[in-house]
Amino acid sequence: MPPLRLPRSRLLSASLAAAFGTAATLLAPAALAQTAGSAGTASTGAAPGSATLPAVTVTADGEESATSHVPGYVAKRSATGTKTDSAIIETPQSISVVTADRIQAIGATTLKDALGYTPGVGISPYGTDSRYDWITVRGFDAYSLGFYMDGLPLRNNGNFGLWKTDNYGAERIEILRGPSSVLYGLGNPGGVVNVVSKRPTAEPVRELQVQLGNNKRKQISADFSGPLDADGKLLYRITGVLRDAELPAAGMKDDYYYIAPSLTWKPSSDTSFTLLSQFSRTRAGVYTRVRPAYGSLLPTDIGTRIPSSLFIGDPNFDRFNHDQQMIGYQFEHRINDTVTVRQNARYGRLKIDYQQLGTPRFVTQNEENALDPANFTLLSRSPFSSKEKMTSFTIDNQVQVDLRSGDWQHKLLVGLDHQRTRIDQVGRSGGTAPLLNIYAPVYGGSVELAEPYTDGISRVTQTGIYIQDQIKWRENWLFTLGGRYDDAESTVLNRQNGEFSRMKDHKFTSRAGVVYLAPNGLAPYFSYSQSFAPTGTIDPVSGTPFKPETGRQYEVGIRYQPIGRKENYSAAIFDLRRQNYLTYNADFEPKQTGEVSVRGLELEATAELTPRMNVTASYSYTPRAIVTASANPAEIGKQASAVPRSRFSVWADYRFENGIKVGLGARYNSTTWGENENAPAKVPAVTLYDAMIGYDIDRWSLVLNLRNLTNKTYIANCGFGTCYYGPPRSVVATATYRF
Repeated sequence: MPPLRLPRSRLLSASLAAAFGTAATLLAPAALAQTAGSAGTASTGAAPGSATLPAVTVTADGEESATSHVPGYVAKRSATGTKTDSAIIETPQSISVVTADRIQAIGATTLKDALGYTPGVGISPYGTDSRYDWITVRGFDAYSLGFYMDGLPLRNNGNFGLWKTDNYGAERIEILRGPSSVLYGLGNPGGVVNVVSKRPTAEPVRELQVQLGNNKRKQISADFSGPLDADGKLLYRITGVLRDAELPAAGMKDDYYYIAPSLTWKPSSDTSFTLLSQFSRTRAGVYTRVRPAYGSLLPTDIGTRIPSSLFIGDPNFDRFNHDQQMIGYQFEHRINDTVTVRQNARYGRLKIDYQQLGTPRFVTQNEENALDPANFTLLSRSPFSSKEKMTSFTIDNQVQVDLRSGDWQHKLLVGLDHQRTRIDQVGRSGGTAPLLNIYAPVYGGSVELAEPYTDGISRVTQTGIYIQDQIKWRENWLFTLGGRYDDAESTVLNRQNGEFSRMKDHKFTSRAGVVYLAPNGLAPYFSYSQSFAPTGTIDPVSGTPFKPETGRQYEVGIRYQPIGRKENYSAAIFDLRRQNYLTYNADFEPKQTGEVSVRGLELEATAELTPRMNVTASYSYTPRAIVTASANPAEIGKQASAVPRSRFSVWADYRFENGIKVGLGARYNSTTWGENENAPAKVPAVTLYDAMIGYDIDRWSLVLNLRNLTNKTYIANCGFGTCYYGPPRSVVATATYRF
């Protein structure tokens, strides 16, 4: 539960929040897809191999595109790794695609659930959390700087003004692992998570869905698409979700709606304009499962543990109200067979009103007798609140030039992107709240918040120019070369003392990779890539801003796509470093001396082994993820973030001829010592199981999904005297009607 984890907020303040112009003084306290034998048609309704669901076809130009629906789980094209519609096997960097069909099959209701079977991704760094999709990629926080949607950043501010995505509105979720600043500008070294929105289709899509689940979950969803005119030049799509539910504790509500209208205009085969929008609203409490380390991971001094079912917050105080609106467009025009121009833009507004009681600690009642049971009966809780308003505008202009001369082909991309973000935040941490008896909890009572620890307005503007050349020689060798220059400026107005500050940063980053395409479907590759992120902090010694922190990665991998089969296999080893990030000495003075080294192996397989059977499996081996340099000698040699040495996951589902379908998955994480290896004992390894059973009949698909099938109680992570329990079992029954 990052907001109440104040010691760790030093790292977030230094490396994340200031990237959006929030000064350390304000923050430091706290598818179109081709099917076999039917070129240009793809099923968007029935699950792969289903004999009973009617096919809903989407007609394309003859092959899968980087944004189209993928029938099944195996995608072969993406734009996330290159910003051009390219074959994944030709991309010299690890990339995974989680398709809409796969999201639905595993019963993933959140983005982090959808990524639970993806290599290199940690989905529970803070255990159960109803607010956001905190995840890590290759050992680094991937949410604090923000995800991406349709290739444009959902830039976050390091606090709680964070953009959210919706699984039902996603056509696919793509993960590009490793530094990617050449394409996307400032970012973390772990990688990019890009959510590709559903778009209008030429063939009709008509779907109604009803869900019932535990915690009084009642949800209806709808997805409609098709042409608006006889010529098919004007297409529409509208996707919506309405949920009435409760959180797993204290009867707190978990109500939500989401609607995403979109419109595509294609005046000719060379020109398209797609308007994308979405509006969402959340009215909920806050559900996290935070405990003191002694009393959860380990027993207290008298051998007791806090009940895992105890709700630490207060339903009368905790709330999470989140409103989000976004509208944008994607324009493309092919001038001739050589030159194509594109412009993608989006404007967004976000408002958050969040407050919670957390940071539980035992209250000593009898100082003379440390083993008095009364000392392990009452918990203190600290209030926290944040009210934020954000506006964001981002635009990406591209010119693509396709050239061919003899044995050489060039796909040259030149781009200019710009983004502006404004954040108005009032944050409070600390105050007074009633004590909580862990054996006889009583909620309610007076809560008083402390004075704001931050009250201000920050702005960031960033402009980047980039160039990339994808070079193919003799159809077998592919070289990707790229470079980018970014210029950023951030300003902060501190309303508490009237101070105004301005900081400027600039950085050049590069990328290079080579792939060899063997005739048998094998494709070994090598790549080098960089990232950067402004620190936004003033050096107290020189009085000048610190330079941006950087990341760099070497990666060697191999992919295998058997000819004529729906199968993808990949293996990669990487050496990744985060460098020049701010660390703090014993006097809490910032020094730009930090470095984290991560090395690992990742394996992934996604395959339709038979027309009725799908399998996805991944394995991540990370023998090294440690701090190698720091102003604090005690941090050196330890993990900055808890990274299990081994992660393994596998999911398989099968559809019988009579319409019955079944699926089973397992997810394993090995032991860790928690954040900064600060846990008092090893966080135990855990294996979780997920299951699906369903039945397809006529136009209906009936499915029951269970995540954490055995309702295993486990600790997902620990740090700084606190531990986080993982999510309990969830049960969701879904009835889908397509017509």
